[in-house]
Amino acid sequence: MESQRYSGTWVVMPTYNEVENLPGIVPAILAALPGSALLVVDDSSPDGTGELADKLAAEDARIRVMHRPSKQGLGKAYIAGFREVLDAGADRIVQMDADWSHDPKYLATLVGGLDQDDLMIGSRYVAGGGVRNWGVLRKLISRSGSLFARTVLGLSPHDLTGAFKAWRRDTLAGLPWAGMHSGGYVFSIETTFLAARNGARIREIPIIFVDRQRGASKMSRGIIVEAFAVVLRLRWEELRGKLPRSG
Repeated sequence: MESQRYSGTWVVMPTYNEVENLPGIVPAILAALPGSALLVVDDSSPDGTGELADKLAAEDARIRVMHRPSKQGLGKAYIAGFREVLDAGADRIVQMDADWSHDPKYLATLVGGLDQDDLMIGSRYVAGGGVRNWGVLRKLISRSGSLFARTVLGLSPHDLTGAFKAWRRDTLAGLPWAGMHSGGYVFSIETTFLAARNGARIREIPIIFVDRQRGASKMSRGIIVEAFAVVLRLRWEELRGKLPRSG
């Protein structure tokens, strides 16, 4: 794809089989952040998500689409999207899911917080935040994962596994992309950890996370195992002075 040069706010939204959600979430994002641009990063969804994204982009110049050849993991999709919008001149970057679990109504607050802070996190686990439509086991896994990462890595944010974030350009561009371990959902933990170690000012705002109403969840046992392994590896590398360098 050819990047649109735009030095404002970009929203990066990876997709895989989200054809049912795209028609509603895209206009809601653009309405919530007037003047912003949206990059859809599609991993060759077999349900036609990429083709629908192309149609929406043809109708609205604020939308761009990146087509990747296969499903390679959420983290890698975000890295590809981040690099694209940074090259396009983005000065504020939002990352979010396409399944309505990240409500666009929070976007203005997330982006506005970057006036004072370097990384804003939409948090389920601070006062006023929460989760809807999850079973007890899913809630336990999510909370335990955040608590485990927070304890092992010595981080202050309460919601480390969530992927609803807004970044200042310099903070995001300063992360050591080439040295990252995670391709899956633990990417959210790793990026927050590395940003914190770079001295980023991080703040959480409460959100209500609503489980997807359309499409299938992509959570799996392998994702959970990867998360615990990467957290331990990051701590071990830090103790040995072997964390990847920024830039």
